[in-house]
Amino acid sequence: MKWLLAAIWILAILFIHFRGKMRLPLRRQFLDHSILLAPINALMVLASRVPTTPYIASDTLPGLAALDANWRVIRDEALNLSRLQHIKAAEKHDDIGFNSFFKYGWKRFYLKWYDARHPSARELCPHTVALLEGIPGVKAAMFAELPPGGRLNPHRDPYAGSLRYHLGLATPNDDACHIDVDGERYSWRDGRSIVFDETYLHSAANDTGANRIILFCDIERPLRWRWAARLNQWFGRVVMSAASSPNEGGDQTGAINRLTYLHWRLEQKRRAFKRWNHKAYKAAKYGLILAAIAGFVLI
Repeated sequence: MKWLLAAIWILAILFIHFRGKMRLPLRRQFLDHSILLAPINALMVLASRVPTTPYIASDTLPGLAALDANWRVIRDEALNLSRLQHIKAAEKHDDIGFNSFFKYGWKRFYLKWYDARHPSARELCPHTVALLEGIPGVKAAMFAELPPGGRLNPHRDPYAGSLRYHLGLATPNDDACHIDVDGERYSWRDGRSIVFDETYLHSAANDTGANRIILFCDIERPLRWRWAARLNQWFGRVVMSAASSPNEGGDQTGAINRLTYLHWRLEQKRRAFKRWNHKAYKAAKYGLILAAIAGFVLI
C-alpha cells in the first residue's frame, strides 16, 4: 500500500509539472512546496468544470461583475489603507503563503481568509468587505501592493482548489508592470480584471516608477462532481483557514502560521549553525534525509 501511495504521489507531481509550457527544473520541482498537495491538486484540475487554461474569462465565475462595477469604491478604500500604511508585510514572519514575497517589496492587507476572522478589515474597509460577502465563491481576498522595482520570482501557488482574480485599482497602467502566467503576459490596468490558474508557473514585475495596488481574490474552483466540491470546501474550511495571517493584533492567526513563526525562529538557529560549521551542517542535513528515507522503507 505504501508503494502505491508513493507512486500516486509521484505521478501527481509529474502531472502538475508537465501540464504547462513553463516548468521549473525537475530536480527543483521535487523540492518545491507545491509537491505537498500534488495529489489533491491533480484531482482539482481533473474535476474542474471550467477551462484548465492559464487564463480564464472572468464571466465564467459568478459574482465577479459586482467587483468590476464597484472598482472605484474598492480603490478608494485601498488608497486610504495605503496612506495609513496598513498594507504591509507580516510583522512576525507568520504568513506561510506569502513570507517569501515580502523580501521583494510585496505587501498585503487581508480582507477575508476562508473562515478566519479579520475584524480590522470590516472596520477599515466596510464597503469592500460587504461586496465580498455578497459573493459566496470568494474564499480569500486582500489588497496587494507591488512597489516600483518589485518582483516575484517564478512560482506555483500550493492549492488548485481556487482560481486567482486580480482587479486593477491603482496601477502604473503600463506594460512594464505585468504578470506572466505559463509564459503568457498580462499588464494590469485600472478597473480591469483577469482570472488565472495560480498553479501554473507564474511571476510578476513592476519595472515602472509607480506603485501598483490590486484587489487579489481566491475564487472557489467550480468542480464537476458534488463529492469533489464538498472535499474542496472541507479542505478550505479546515486546512486553508488554519493558514490565516493577521493584519492587526485583533485578527486571527491560524494554527499553521503559529507554527510558521516557530519555524522562522528555528530557521534562524539553522542558519547560525550553517555559518558556524558548514561541514557539520551538511553532514547533519544529509544524515536526517537518509534517516527519513530509511524510516519510510522500514515502515
